[in-house]
Amino acid sequence: MKKILVTGATGFIGQYVISRLLETGCRVIASSANEEKARQAWWFDKVEYLPFDLAGLEPSVDYYQWFGQPDSLVHLAWEGLPDYRSPHHMDLYLPRHAAFLNNLAAGGLRDINVTGTCLEYGLQEGLLREELPAMPVVPYAQAKNALRYYLADLQKEIPFTLKWIRLFYMYGQNPNSLLSQLDRALDNNEPVFNMSGGEQRRDYLPVDKLADYLCRIVVQQEVTGLINCCSGVPVTVKELVLEHMKERNKNIALNLGFYAYPDYEPMNFWGDTTKLKTIR
Repeated sequence: MKKILVTGATGFIGQYVISRLLETGCRVIASSANEEKARQAWWFDKVEYLPFDLAGLEPSVDYYQWFGQPDSLVHLAWEGLPDYRSPHHMDLYLPRHAAFLNNLAAGGLRDINVTGTCLEYGLQEGLLREELPAMPVVPYAQAKNALRYYLADLQKEIPFTLKWIRLFYMYGQNPNSLLSQLDRALDNNEPVFNMSGGEQRRDYLPVDKLADYLCRIVVQQEVTGLINCCSGVPVTVKELVLEHMKERNKNIALNLGFYAYPDYEPMNFWGDTTKLKTIR
């Protein structure tokens, strides 16, 4: 039975990842900074839970031993979101995560899986392949990309497998997501839903499907390095909203253009799934 450490266990993706890993028969060591929230999770008594806050990292501690010598790590944890522009991503969070992952690798961890972001591609348009250069424009994506380079350099000193999993867009039960906001407006019978122009094309996955892909990547060793985790299918935000309303058999007037398009994203991008599809 493979023993897998999941950081950021109480985050939006974490609960789905833990569920999928348990379904596949893995032993899960879950960790997060919010023990109270973890105790309320349905999975709490099905995993070994160890509370840990990266802000309290102690360099003298062997965290590989502290976490019970896991076979693999799924590193979902990251602070400060959704503020992508905060300088803390580079000057505060990046050094913490680099030190933590260095500690685990030095202690003996040999399989490290880290979630990156499609924002690492920056303003590049169209089909985004893993071979494209990273060109991040916001501190969050810059910090993630810097961490990837750091780990690649660390591999020259310490032997471990690195899978850098670039997540694209997801939807589900995140209360801050576009569709969750739409659901609240529909449930409250509001007359208008404010949104952007809706013409931007994105790559979306339901969060449970994204977690399934992520877990497939984690439990195998044949496909490593950069891996896009996405649908590979471009869809406009407006199309996504209209389809969701159709599924719910409800309607609301869309106030298109109320919000400006983000300046840190291109108008049209989606991920190449060629590498992802080689993973069974």
